[in-house]
Amino acid sequence: MQHAQRWITTLILAPLIIWILIKGTPMILSTLVSAVAVSAIREYLRIVFRSDNHTVPWMISGFSYLTCIFLVTAAAFASWPAMILVLILNLIFLSAFVLFRFPAGKYLFDTIARQALGIMYIPLSLSLLLFVRNMEHGALWVFWLLIVCFMNDTGAFYTGTYFGKRKLAPRISPKKTLEGSAGGIGASMTAGLIFSMLFFGSPGLALLTLPCSFLIAVAGQVGDLFESALKRASSVKDSGRILPGHGGMLDRIDGLLFAIPVLYAYLLAVGI
Repeated sequence: MQHAQRWITTLILAPLIIWILIKGTPMILSTLVSAVAVSAIREYLRIVFRSDNHTVPWMISGFSYLTCIFLVTAAAFASWPAMILVLILNLIFLSAFVLFRFPAGKYLFDTIARQALGIMYIPLSLSLLLFVRNMEHGALWVFWLLIVCFMNDTGAFYTGTYFGKRKLAPRISPKKTLEGSAGGIGASMTAGLIFSMLFFGSPGLALLTLPCSFLIAVAGQVGDLFESALKRASSVKDSGRILPGHGGMLDRIDGLLFAIPVLYAYLLAVGI
């Protein structure tokens, strides 16, 4: 049943995402990414504050949502100065929060650290996707990234299900196996190469994407394990239930959050 829900959700959302990537204006695209970032940061805060049974202050959660929106909007217009300003303002707000609440709560600095990590982890990473979109052939690169990440998850799941024997990280995610990890990497590299040859039309460029798809697959699996560790530390099974068959938004994009910076850095380094 969960498998069916997973595929149905994917088939429903895929056309909308494709249309926005091809036809969407910067504001439409930033609205979509902002919605994803706000949903994910909400789930993240719920996870990290559940571990020691104290709730996130409403001011912290509210300002986190605003920071997500402003950070992604600045990225939609490729404005690094505006993004840096948003990050600085977030730090100033957090400092003011400490000054007004100190020394009432002993968890204040812990609260600050968790919120700052969440901002770096989710909206800042998602913002780089908009920088990729603004590059030459940006829409194709975003499609390429999504396909590579999707095949990483799919290949790892089915390879692990049918051939998995040796545990990858039993203390974090007991069901993940080394065989599944290898299958995900292989599926990512194969899909990335085929997509590149079909749509970029350059065998040389297609070959250049092979090491990138390998790095993205590894980064995606690390991101998946990182979110699993967060949930395990807080005794949470799913980050949420917003996506039928997929769990929460953070469950769906955990690997993507680590893969986006890898793609952006690779494109800049190689000069593609």
